[in-house]
Amino acid sequence: MEFQKELEKRRTFAIISHPDAGKTTLTEKLLLFGGAIQIAGAVKSNKIKKTATSDFMEIEKQRGISVATSVMTFEYSGKKINILDTPGHKDFAEDTYRTLTAVDSVILVIDCVKGVEEQTERLMEVCRMRDTPVIVFINKLDREGQDPFDLLDELEQKLSIRVRPVTWPVNMGSDFKGVYHLLEHQMNFFKVNKTRIEDDVVKLSLDSPELDKSVGAKDAKQLRDDIELINGVYDEFNEENYLKGEVAPVFFGSAVNNFGIKELLDSFCEISPLPISRETNVRRVFPDEKKFSGFVFKIHANIDPRHRDRIAFLRICSGKFERGKFYKHVRSGKDVRFSNPYMFMADSKNVVDEGFPGDVVGLYDTGNFKIGDTLTEGEIMQFTGIPSFSPELFREVINTDPLKTKQLEKGVEQLSEEGVAQLFTMQPGNRKIIGTVGELQFEVIQHRLLNEYGASCRFEGRPFSKACWLTSKDQAKLDEFIRLKGHFIAYDKDKNPVFLAETDWILRMNKENNPDIEFHTTSEFKVAGS
Repeated sequence: MEFQKELEKRRTFAIISHPDAGKTTLTEKLLLFGGAIQIAGAVKSNKIKKTATSDFMEIEKQRGISVATSVMTFEYSGKKINILDTPGHKDFAEDTYRTLTAVDSVILVIDCVKGVEEQTERLMEVCRMRDTPVIVFINKLDREGQDPFDLLDELEQKLSIRVRPVTWPVNMGSDFKGVYHLLEHQMNFFKVNKTRIEDDVVKLSLDSPELDKSVGAKDAKQLRDDIELINGVYDEFNEENYLKGEVAPVFFGSAVNNFGIKELLDSFCEISPLPISRETNVRRVFPDEKKFSGFVFKIHANIDPRHRDRIAFLRICSGKFERGKFYKHVRSGKDVRFSNPYMFMADSKNVVDEGFPGDVVGLYDTGNFKIGDTLTEGEIMQFTGIPSFSPELFREVINTDPLKTKQLEKGVEQLSEEGVAQLFTMQPGNRKIIGTVGELQFEVIQHRLLNEYGASCRFEGRPFSKACWLTSKDQAKLDEFIRLKGHFIAYDKDKNPVFLAETDWILRMNKENNPDIEFHTTSEFKVAGS
């Protein structure tokens, strides 16, 4: 009974957006409303020393962007809420893709001025693949933005999802007066309010004369016309369709002013899904099963640089996780136990005695874990859908301080295990090639190697455009291909052979000339073959 009660309390979601849409600001304001923090960091100005709670890496504080997923937990309205604040920048998309495997729903933040942007479309494609339930928060209503109906049309056209407004703005920019809650029939009046969380909410039916007095006759008429159009064009909100990922409820507000957050959070607690079931290479695992299982979706070294700690983030999928109990590390076959498992508030962490499905637990790691690893109470299975993708940029690591060779090797290896980038080793000479999806990742790697490991390096470009993992049922043919193509063969951190192609044409020709060899563009094949 206690287990079921704990399960029903859990809500685990990610906040995703294009850079600068206000995602990290919204995260902080949710924590503010949940009582988890007392003051929000001023993320809008690098001149202000208070930095965002969820941006705890030094480079994030300097650049004012999120480059790693942060995990934060707080309680609100009887629910235990786990937020995963993801990087918005496209160069760190793979970290976000993996994070989306660990959540049950998503809040998508849209800038009302810029509308749907490229990275938003990519992230939503991943959500669509898994039918992840999505809530949309249209942010920055205190600025002059696009027409709300145009924004809704753009959401439907570019993101391939039906939408349904739950709140609706009365004007925007300098004339922004607030939002009307279509389901609760109440008006929330806007006021510039960056530090407090009180709301000025009045219960008002649309036909009430008080509405005309409070917002003005002209705006009251426009609001009534807008809502009549909404009710005529959009289907009534259906919670079941939302949970299937078929329709996205839409909220409007201004995160920096704490406005519209409470309506969003209250609705989220009411409609968002409980922990969902997940697929393994053996069977589907359900959260209400008695036996514990979970998977590692992120590894982060040096959360506290003073202690050189390395934390593996584990999403609990079923059963009850208990401190000090032995669990099977499926990949290695070893039994492991954790004396100090953590739950997080950005960079602060508290030791916990137990965890339930939906929770994200931080496990102190001495180098045993890799992304995608599964822990169980003995069952041999592997959670699927957590692959590495082929990088787009490849550069060789050149050591610029021979006295720090060991530190450089350790740093490059640990950062690759975190998923910051992918590491490939080429012969002769044990040359280290780093593969990423964006230029900014190289800057982050260089910064972290110097500041966290004391190692300095530079990068030299390599003319590859695609990495393909190689497998074959005929080992002799695979060995012969590797021998003949030695200058284009590398090995990933798990010692799997990888073909590095310079162009799509070269890749296509090699595929056609070697029909007995499979060229995989993701590492998911390792799960299937395990």
